[in-house]
Amino acid sequence: MARKIKDPGIGKSSFKDAKRFINSDGSFNIKHINRPGTLSESYNYLTSISWTSFFLWVILGYTLLNTLFALIYTFLGVSGIAEPTGSVYRDFLNAFFFSAQTLTTVGYGAMAPKGLLFGLISSFEALIGLLSFSFVTGLLYGRFSKPKANIQFSKTIILKKHNDVDCIMFRLMSRSANVMIKPRIEATLALSQKDKTGKFTNSFYRLKLERDNITYLPTTWTVVHAIKESSPLHEFNRKSLKTLNGEVLILVSYYDESYTQEVHQVHSYLLKNIKIDEDFMPAFYHDEEGYTILDHNKLDKTSSFHTKD
Repeated sequence: MARKIKDPGIGKSSFKDAKRFINSDGSFNIKHINRPGTLSESYNYLTSISWTSFFLWVILGYTLLNTLFALIYTFLGVSGIAEPTGSVYRDFLNAFFFSAQTLTTVGYGAMAPKGLLFGLISSFEALIGLLSFSFVTGLLYGRFSKPKANIQFSKTIILKKHNDVDCIMFRLMSRSANVMIKPRIEATLALSQKDKTGKFTNSFYRLKLERDNITYLPTTWTVVHAIKESSPLHEFNRKSLKTLNGEVLILVSYYDESYTQEVHQVHSYLLKNIKIDEDFMPAFYHDEEGYTILDHNKLDKTSSFHTKD
């Protein structure tokens, strides 16, 4: 008989069309409203987004700053930094390039501020440039030094016979060449079901795994939960499993050599996405010289087979 556990932090209230708790990228599927923003959140955002998004923000900020000061120089009179060309567009471009040289403290010497006002403005811009580049440098350091788990989970969760017992399985590996030291895993099943009053509530169960920890992981790890009498899934047949509004919540922790500390990563699988009677294909093999070859592209590969009822 399966035993319920306390709410792991998700919340017991549910809804008929409730979305999954954890997205495929490991983020929690929660929309915040009326939340006050803080400056520290900007730092967290800029150190967590993709590299493409990060550099786009840097380029955007750089362009906006130069455009702002170029407009100031043009409005006050471009003669304060260079000879007027008679064209507003070309004068603005000269002001923009002067601003870029001042902001980066390059100073090619072709243009220079004339008079006290332009000297004060350009000096202030140079200060902003120094602070801006210091800020970006700090963000770059934060992005490289921020501890982050680097686990790749299989996109597929399967159901197959293992030791004559139906089992659900998924697979994981390290995205990098680093060996995961003492990885351990917790799996929790969240079931959203209608109660006697007609309301949907969440029930939580700890899934007993064949192995919930290993010493190190240089290749792949297939995580197995046997659907025995003690399993919360034992009362359901194979077909009804895919109709359940259930989610397997995963938490993996391990020691990462790069950051010399323990890191964590969350993931989840929906029961409706279970593939029945499929098996994971081997993701590593040995070459002629005896080396173990790990193919990252094969983590999700499965093959179909049929079992006798």
